[in-house]
Amino acid sequence: MDVIVTAGSAVAAAKRATSTIPIVFAVAGDPVGDGFVTSLARPGGNVTGLSLQQKDVAGKRVGLLHEMLPNLHRVAILADAGYPADALEMSEVEATARPLGIEVTRLAIRRADDIAPAFEALKSGADALYVCADALTATNRLLISTLAGAARLPTISGAREDVEVGSLMSYGPSLSDMFRRTAEYVDQILRGAKPADLPIEQPTKFELVINLKTAKALGLTVPQSLLATADEMIE
Repeated sequence: MDVIVTAGSAVAAAKRATSTIPIVFAVAGDPVGDGFVTSLARPGGNVTGLSLQQKDVAGKRVGLLHEMLPNLHRVAILADAGYPADALEMSEVEATARPLGIEVTRLAIRRADDIAPAFEALKSGADALYVCADALTATNRLLISTLAGAARLPTISGAREDVEVGSLMSYGPSLSDMFRRTAEYVDQILRGAKPADLPIEQPTKFELVINLKTAKALGLTVPQSLLATADEMIE
């Protein structure tokens, strides 16, 4: 095996499996905070790739949600309790929400069976839902979107795929662009480059996607400012 290509929480498992085979991750929430690499500039070891900078974009998502819902007072965060990057992201959401007078409730899940009970426990205790991007929420995006719709919760996340299945809006890096860049990393390694010498790349292309059908179902009028800046609107 010449190169291992992986993503997200699977990076840790790949790193435990080998310290010699080059590992390239297509996406990682916080590669330094998760201990995958030593630093963004000089990863060290046998691991490199592309970072979502998940924590850094959390504040922007809260701002967009507040722009959509000016009377926003309570936000629930749905996240995988076992994924360290989600913990950092939740902390950033809380730090951004606090000055805006927004109360934050954490909904920690560890498996798919925890999702429905989390919504049930929340009941009417939130005005909106913030979904952290991780393997667990991605695998169950349709269920999350369905439950959020039933609870009439406007939802924001970092994945456009969530919006495609019914969530209200997403803001985050273009994953297709990041996976294309991953192929370039693999090519450099196959040509002799060492992962330790290839800096972690941070995203440069971000997308705001809004589901207008969902907005209408929730009785929301999308502000002109968001309509003007959205990269895509799903109708």
